[in-house]
Amino acid sequence: MNNNRRPTLYDVATQAGVSPSLVSLFLKDPERISEKRRNAVRDAITELGYRPSRAATTLASSSTKSIGLVIDDYRNPWFVDLLRGMESVLSNLGYQVMLADSRPGENRIKEATDGLLAMHVDALVIAAEPSDAMLAKTWVPTVVAGWRKGVPLGADLITNDDDGGGSMAANHLLGLGHVRIGHVSGSDGASAHRRAGYRRAVEAAGVEPFISESSGTSEEDGYETASRLLERHPDTTAIFAANDSMALGAFAAIKARGLAVPADVSVIGYDNSPLAKSRFLDLTSIDNRSDIVGADSARRLLARIADPTLEPERTLIEPKLALRGTTAPPR
Repeated sequence: MNNNRRPTLYDVATQAGVSPSLVSLFLKDPERISEKRRNAVRDAITELGYRPSRAATTLASSSTKSIGLVIDDYRNPWFVDLLRGMESVLSNLGYQVMLADSRPGENRIKEATDGLLAMHVDALVIAAEPSDAMLAKTWVPTVVAGWRKGVPLGADLITNDDDGGGSMAANHLLGLGHVRIGHVSGSDGASAHRRAGYRRAVEAAGVEPFISESSGTSEEDGYETASRLLERHPDTTAIFAANDSMALGAFAAIKARGLAVPADVSVIGYDNSPLAKSRFLDLTSIDNRSDIVGADSARRLLARIADPTLEPERTLIEPKLALRGTTAPPR
């Protein structure tokens, strides 16, 4: 074989001393082939470094064995666990996840989704705010992961109980003795639910809620919103951030005022992302179980692919408190 070109199925057949149709059968269902021939084909594939053509497989089947995932910001680390959860279910079944980053903006989200659909993905996971055009109808099985402002008609919703998680964060700080608890929040659907849970918990405890909102939920948004909050309420002793990235920005705002975490201001984030788990940050955070959201999203899509008549469902995943070193009783 010419070493300057990619090995083909025919090269594998020649190397193994079998027919091309038998190699094709091996790739689809190896158990239907005798052990001797199966070993010969496997050895040839290994020796030649052969990789099956996904395009050829797609042409021979109505399925591309791919799931599209639309996210709204690569910088938000909670997508890492979401993707890992999806792949824990899909990879062993031969599916791949195709990722598209839409960034905020209705046109960008639609473009990202249209791009995945143009590649004939079998199903979609939307981990971003759907555009108005997407709300009308989905043409492939679709799961919305996480609370959004809208869910497309016919799509499943699988999400963390963000209302409960917001209350959990506030109750943790209240239990430590804090009564001056601020909240830095975003404008997306998940932030709205976390904000509602926080407000409900502090008001039930007879504590005044004070909230600083931003259009985004990045580290920079966290810094700006926390700075405004601390300027308006300098006696704040605890901050609940809508996600871990915003919590990191809150850290910087607290430090800029010559204060320390948690000695002067306790900080709790949300998502329990890899950022929160880092030994350097050691951030107390609400675990939104995004790996479970991802795994359940994958299972639901596989069920919808197998039976397109299934009715859409809404599933809430219970959050957990991940207690670390950034929260303490007030001084």
